[in-house]
Amino acid sequence: MNNSAATNAATIAAIHHSGHALVLAITGGGSSVIGDLLRIPGGSQSVLEAVVPYSEAALRLWLYGQPDQACAPRTARGMAMAAWMRARALADAEFPIQRLIGLGCTASLASDRPKRGPHRVHIAWQSLAATNTMSLELNKGTRTRAEEETLVAALIVDALGEAASAAPRVPPELLPGEVPVITATVAPLAWQELLLGQRQRVAGPETNAAAHTKAIFPGAFNPLHDGHRTMARIAAQRLQMPVAYELSIKNVDKSPLDYTEIEERVTKLAGESSYWLTRAPTFVAKSAIFPGATFILGADTVIRIADPKYYGDLPARDAALETIANNGCRFLVFGRASQHDFLTLYELALPPALRALCDQVPPEDFRMDIHSTDLRRQK
Repeated sequence: MNNSAATNAATIAAIHHSGHALVLAITGGGSSVIGDLLRIPGGSQSVLEAVVPYSEAALRLWLYGQPDQACAPRTARGMAMAAWMRARALADAEFPIQRLIGLGCTASLASDRPKRGPHRVHIAWQSLAATNTMSLELNKGTRTRAEEETLVAALIVDALGEAASAAPRVPPELLPGEVPVITATVAPLAWQELLLGQRQRVAGPETNAAAHTKAIFPGAFNPLHDGHRTMARIAAQRLQMPVAYELSIKNVDKSPLDYTEIEERVTKLAGESSYWLTRAPTFVAKSAIFPGATFILGADTVIRIADPKYYGDLPARDAALETIANNGCRFLVFGRASQHDFLTLYELALPPALRALCDQVPPEDFRMDIHSTDLRRQK
């Protein structure tokens, strides 16, 4: 065994005996690390599960949705959060949640076909306390596929060693010009409690709990754009009250947002207005957190609120609408550009119970055909 392999084995042994439990999700390269981890005695003490969502469909299922880009830091972080959630589900009930680690790795390495883009790897590791990411562009054409694979596996071991505070750790040797980009987002206690479900909402620094709970603008804000800002301004004028953005860290049937993603989005929200972080993926849950609120949304969202498939069946949908009404909530609806038209409340076939809760902003007061998805693709 050479010195590098011996160091790698020692780090893996330390990981196994660190008292941490791991779930790994690896795609595009680096999957040989799974064999490395299990070849060293003690793997049953640390490895809960390792998956290789290699195909596009498999990665989409792991992330509960289509990533904007398969090999990107955001995708690695999403994989790591999904892995951490999986670790929560697999670990024994008495296992310390602070010692769970989810790792995601997505790589684009040498293949049997020439690649126009760079060879690169993104590794993220998620814990209750923090989201960490390491991104590295490899010197293209200087290693074989097998050598790149070995390097990525070693980088994963090093990341797990850092996550588990395991020693010894000797980072893999890189070539001149190969400089890892490392980010770490340490979560405030309030965010950790939100992730665990110990609280349902967290106010932004400038958010007044008394003044900013009656006009709520929910959204992913990925990214925040002029359409959002204009909607918030018009809503504040019409409702005669300040508007607060609301970002839910959860979505229906998806893993929560990682801490880096949360920080990036709320940093932009904080520069615009007051905001709330919640764990309310549905309007029933939002209405319980913000009773008596008017929710600001687009016509496309109203269509989803009316669709029984999001509830399971028609009676469940009607019960949800009744709950929202009983909580004293309403909807201020803005027109929304569709594929071939501009949808407004007037054209929508809504159940009477939902229509009774809606007020329309006239198209002449607002029309901006901006979509966050298009902006992300352009970026």
